[in-house]
Amino acid sequence: MGKIIITGAGSGLGAELAKKYSKHGYSILLVGRTLAKLDEIANEILESGGEAECIECDVSDALEVESVIGLLTWNYSDIDMIINNVGIGYFGMLESMRNSDISSMIDTNVKGTIYMTRAILPYFKHNNKGKIINIISTAGLRGKANESVYVASKYAIRGFTESLQKELENDLITVTAVYLGGMNTPFWGHSNHVSDVTRFKSPKDVAEMIYQQDDGREAIYIDR
Repeated sequence: MGKIIITGAGSGLGAELAKKYSKHGYSILLVGRTLAKLDEIANEILESGGEAECIECDVSDALEVESVIGLLTWNYSDIDMIINNVGIGYFGMLESMRNSDISSMIDTNVKGTIYMTRAILPYFKHNNKGKIINIISTAGLRGKANESVYVASKYAIRGFTESLQKELENDLITVTAVYLGGMNTPFWGHSNHVSDVTRFKSPKDVAEMIYQQDDGREAIYIDR
């Protein structure tokens, strides 16, 4: 098996995807902004007999992304997949949204996914193979009250993913959109938008479902 780049791999779904794919023979390149969190997941993988490497990167910074991906693609010839998982959300009525919250969601959710994909794509084309999985959320399928900007960011990635599928339809590169409902993760920790996160699936269960359906299809649907 080759290597997989996973963004937002320090916690939640990203961490569980890293552990899941590692158990099936992949070497994991854990990408995130907080090295300490990445180290924890990497140690779990290493203790289980897998392979993992931590890469500190702010995906919303285009120059940093280019530098990190450039280094990885220079050092490794066997990167098979990228999972664009990182995402943040702030919730409430639109008029209550701070400029900083709006910028953070657009910069991380939208630009981060685009920057990472743009950076790795020439490598995949050169190798004439590759997988791109974009974790989008059901917020990319329908509008939701008190989530206007978050939903806008996810609709943007839905459009980006569907367009990329058309751009790459003659290449041996698959692009998959994953639409999932809420999960019981730290994602909701700073918000009272959801009153009972225990009704949601665990990130471990969702990671299992994504892995089982990872067969190159254009979309995976996992509701809560």
